[in-house]
Amino acid sequence: MTDRSAIPLDVLAIAAHRDDVEQTCGGTLLKMAQRGHRTGILDLTQGELGTRGSAADRKREAAEAAHILQSAWRGALDIPDGRVENTWENRLKVAQVIREQRPRVVILPYWKGRHPDHYTASVLGYEACFLAGLTKLEVGSQLAAIGASQAGAAENLPPHRPFKIVYATLYYDVRPTFVVDISDQFETRLASLMAYKTQFADQEAGSSIFPAHAEIRSRVEAMARFYGMMAGVTYGEPFLQKEVGLVEDLTAIPVKSI
Repeated sequence: MTDRSAIPLDVLAIAAHRDDVEQTCGGTLLKMAQRGHRTGILDLTQGELGTRGSAADRKREAAEAAHILQSAWRGALDIPDGRVENTWENRLKVAQVIREQRPRVVILPYWKGRHPDHYTASVLGYEACFLAGLTKLEVGSQLAAIGASQAGAAENLPPHRPFKIVYATLYYDVRPTFVVDISDQFETRLASLMAYKTQFADQEAGSSIFPAHAEIRSRVEAMARFYGMMAGVTYGEPFLQKEVGLVEDLTAIPVKSI
């Protein structure tokens, strides 16, 4: 799953399912990559319970989507689809990836939402980021001790804790702390989502819960335009941070008040 590259990630997006990132923060990841930052994606599940397609289909589609978003790394854990739980074992699995990839910024799902996997992934990801920074915690040894299926020859890597954690809020109606302008990235972000052909192509399976292919663009565009409008740009992706922001120059704050 991991390339164990010596080059740390600048931004790592963690989500429950393959295609979650493309829907919530794909434009932001692409924008960061275009600015020279090294980005990555960690999917917690394999997508084996998806109404459409198989886990193997989703793996191929996820690789194509990551290529479109210019992500330097993508991996997936073996946490059961539909049963993302905030357990010690799962926290260790995510913490191991945090130590391997050493991201400066982590993007998590918002901690409220319709899908239990999504909001659980948020808390799980946060707590894993905390554990990853504990100097005396040997994550590799802990995984091996509990017989974790993905432990393998897991190394006891040096501790690492991301500097910044932000939350992608597109799945939940909450006022964001900030919006990223993805006007130049919107079309490519849409292409990354459409890479999931088994998910979004018109078919009988799941037709009552999935929008028709012809409607997908209009729905995605409407959301991006809404958040873009909030920030005075064409297309935007919303995020929330828990901590207070810091401003050095009042005259340089973007977005007009009146």
